[in-house]
Amino acid sequence: MATRVDRQAILETIQKAPMLSPSASRLLQITAARDHEMAEVIAVVRTDAHLTARVLKTVNSAAFGLLYEITSIDRAVNYLGERMVVGIAIGDCAAQLFQKPLDGYESEKGSLWRHDLLTAIAAREVAGKCKTPLNPDLAFTAGLLHDIGKALISDFLKGTAPDLLRELEEQLLNDYLEGERAALGIDHPEAGAELAAAWRLPHSLQAAILHHHAPQQAPAEQRALVYAVHLGDIIAMMAGCGTGTDSLRYRLDPKYSDYFALSQDELFGIILEADAEFQKITHSMAEAKEKPV
Repeated sequence: MATRVDRQAILETIQKAPMLSPSASRLLQITAARDHEMAEVIAVVRTDAHLTARVLKTVNSAAFGLLYEITSIDRAVNYLGERMVVGIAIGDCAAQLFQKPLDGYESEKGSLWRHDLLTAIAAREVAGKCKTPLNPDLAFTAGLLHDIGKALISDFLKGTAPDLLRELEEQLLNDYLEGERAALGIDHPEAGAELAAAWRLPHSLQAAILHHHAPQQAPAEQRALVYAVHLGDIIAMMAGCGTGTDSLRYRLDPKYSDYFALSQDELFGIILEADAEFQKITHSMAEAKEKPV
């Protein structure tokens, strides 16, 4: 294993990470609230010219195949839904993090965004199977943010992947997180939670980021949400959309069945449905970004 990096150096890097835009931050606060109205989401988008343009370009992209162009931001937001609007807002202002190559995980540019997006879609589908009420759009947002810590620690992990994989194969490590902590004194969920605190994200989203590999450790009131993200993460990796050397190097917590009524066939069905929506969203976002705002 490579020489352990100073944990303080990583924490200082986290503090220098790009901040969310005021619009993205406000959208996350609004959509995390149990009782909120779509009108609140529309009001935020309407006051941000750049976000308004992105939303309109996305809804009118060929991926959605609308017969008539939508020019009203109210109609656009209602058509896309809050999850899509939040995804556009986060993707735009934190692109530097989501799109960077994960050299420490031997993964290419864009892999983090693709994995997080598929996790978000799968988590939303899983939330619909929850035994107690769970906001599917909140699960989507939590899934979108869950692995942001990898972008923060990846550069510090550069060159460690071969050793980590060897130690996993020799069962010297329980999972990839243990290897991250051994090398850096911090793992990607904790790094992500530090950034979430700096971004002042709602506690529910901070919990999902911090505990997505150990959902049983989440506060009881957030546990269903965290399990939805935990399952979404595993589903994304099973679908072949991971973030490099750590893919499928984590344990599925079987306690998810306490919160979700999911058969094996339903899990495979979610993989297929999530992949179909993933293709549609990625195509529409890509097309919207290719056109100047």
